[in-house]
Amino acid sequence: MTQALKHRSYVYTVDEESIESNERLEFLGDAVLDLIVTENLYRRFQKKREGDLTQIKSLLVSKVILAQKGRDLGLGDYLYLSNEEDLAGGRDRTSIVGDAFEALLGAIYMDGGLKAAERFIQRTLLFNAGEIISNGEYLNFKSLLLEHTQSEGQGHPRYLVNSEEGPDHRKVFTVEVVIGGNRMGMGRGRSKKEAQQMAAKEALKALGIS
Repeated sequence: MTQALKHRSYVYTVDEESIESNERLEFLGDAVLDLIVTENLYRRFQKKREGDLTQIKSLLVSKVILAQKGRDLGLGDYLYLSNEEDLAGGRDRTSIVGDAFEALLGAIYMDGGLKAAERFIQRTLLFNAGEIISNGEYLNFKSLLLEHTQSEGQGHPRYLVNSEEGPDHRKVFTVEVVIGGNRMGMGRGRSKKEAQQMAAKEALKALGIS
């Protein structure tokens, strides 16, 4: 279980060949999480189409939500980090805490099998899935992206209009989102707001958050 809490920054600073980071367990936990959540949604929402189920699943297994659940468990207090990462706020960083949650799930699966993993996910994530799904804030890709960039110390994303096409009553906007000087996503929509949402969604995907 200890391995699930070892961030790569810690491993690289300790001169012990046998020590491994939590990345392999995170890889396993990600797959286990995907299976458990997918089956749960399949059984729970029997009248929803595949596209709707995919969107709900993407939200539930996003790093933002997993990091929230990890913080609820107090995972940040138990992480093994390098001094530099610790001082930089790594114990509350969305990507690190979210990854640790998945690694912990991987460790639970290795120790207790799928049933133990299911109990853990039911208790920590799926018990209030309906509340998460119905919360409009979580379905707002711009809000999710802002929360992520702020937790990573990257400030506010900037949304730039690249083009406006078509007549006034049927305009299509193309917007790009820039984070730290880097273009991270592009979106199109019938309004600037819709195009920004699509750009934020693409950026989250590029960042591995959604």
